[in-house]
Amino acid sequence: MKTYNVAVLGATGAVGQELVDILLERQFPIKSLKLLASARSAGRVMEIGGEPLVVEEVSPESFAGVDLAFFMAGGSVSQQFAPAAWDHGAIVIDNSSAFRLDDDVPLVVPEVNGDDLEKHQGLIANPNCSTTIAVMALAPLHAAAGIKRVVVSTYQAVSGIGAAAIDDLKHQVAQYQGGEEITAKTFPSPSAAKKYPMLFNLIPHIDVFEEGGYTKEEWKMVRETQKILHDDSIKITATTVRVPVMRSHSESINVEFDNPITPAEARKILENAPGIKVYDDPAEQEYPMPILTTGGDLVWVGRIREDFTVPSGLNLWVVGDQIRKGAALNTVQIAEELIKRGLV
Repeated sequence: MKTYNVAVLGATGAVGQELVDILLERQFPIKSLKLLASARSAGRVMEIGGEPLVVEEVSPESFAGVDLAFFMAGGSVSQQFAPAAWDHGAIVIDNSSAFRLDDDVPLVVPEVNGDDLEKHQGLIANPNCSTTIAVMALAPLHAAAGIKRVVVSTYQAVSGIGAAAIDDLKHQVAQYQGGEEITAKTFPSPSAAKKYPMLFNLIPHIDVFEEGGYTKEEWKMVRETQKILHDDSIKITATTVRVPVMRSHSESINVEFDNPITPAEARKILENAPGIKVYDDPAEQEYPMPILTTGGDLVWVGRIREDFTVPSGLNLWVVGDQIRKGAALNTVQIAEELIKRGLV
């Protein structure tokens, strides 16, 4: 089996660490592994497969001899170092939003639009985590009945912000248990002018506000979904909400179709779709929840039922681990698909 020289930029972050774990779990064909991060994290020692590996400070020269570079840092870092990686001949799979909507950059969920990898020019973008979870359920239904309109409301876990948000929510729990006043440090985001408690709260504000009063996260879901499904005619509107859950995003998705489709038909289609687990038996109180999906690779779909207000409409409840399938796992699957297609 051919093996590859791999670099992970942002290796010390929550998603970067998850990606390294997944590479080992899935026995990815690694010849050499290079862990890269900012100067602040350089020198840290991570245990990889039982062996210590020192994290290096990233520089343009870090990508010499690298075949596959997983970028798991922010957009500005990707914009800074992606050209250097290309110059050294590496294929970059980028988890940030920096290049997702560029016309010449494939935005890929392998189970949905893996064929788009055939046209890559050295850079592939990984979608927003909420988009990935949604399109896993939407794509097979779109292929069957044609989607006209989507209304999606997300319930996003605090780990979507990062490790500091997880620690902050835990601290708020401890404050409540100790009878202390709950302080707000991280939510809705570390850079937000105002901060609000997350415990016992919901915050309808993820990322910055943009045109029309929608947040950047909401526009990501609209534009990325259209790009992945190759259909700009699909009308999509989104409301994204942060909830006091540690991990796994949930989404309420209302779909209007061009052609009739029953809940039973949709259930069968989804049961046969790759990467999907249908868990839908209300009589037995069986429906997807974050506590069930955390740590798993599948996107769970339940509460599949007719929307009686339109001629061809369904309601879905979709839940997935946004750190795994929403980010790290999907990134690894892109690399696996590249190898399968002989594109590395």
